[in-house]
Amino acid sequence: MDIFEIDEASSLPIWLQLKNRIVYLISSGHYQPGDKLPTVRDLAISLKINYNTVNKVYLSLLHDGYLVSHRGRGTFVRDVSQSSAPVEDSPADNVIDMMIKQCLDMGVPLDDIPNQVAKRVERRRASEAKEEEGTR
Repeated sequence: MDIFEIDEASSLPIWLQLKNRIVYLISSGHYQPGDKLPTVRDLAISLKINYNTVNKVYLSLLHDGYLVSHRGRGTFVRDVSQSSAPVEDSPADNVIDMMIKQCLDMGVPLDDIPNQVAKRVERRRASEAKEEEGTR
């Protein structure tokens, strides 16, 4: 269950880190509609965090429309295409939207933004690969 990462050094509360991670896993397609999530207890044990913290995250995601709970069966990813409740953007989506707006404000054409982002991602990958080679 290492797909659920908690950064103890982060200034974000643990429950918010976990919520953001689950939202990301759903919005990125890692979890598909109908997929069962780990139980609250199992996730709390594997992450070594309080049961109530995980429960708070699941309740929040149920309220936001990302999850659906079936008593006795578990918690599942909701098919948002069939849901009338709007699903909130993930924190990453909000950052991306701000970045797009700032690029447009600077005069960068909308069609050029994906190319610029792709260049920066490649530069970041190269930099991380170089750092990784240096630590070997």
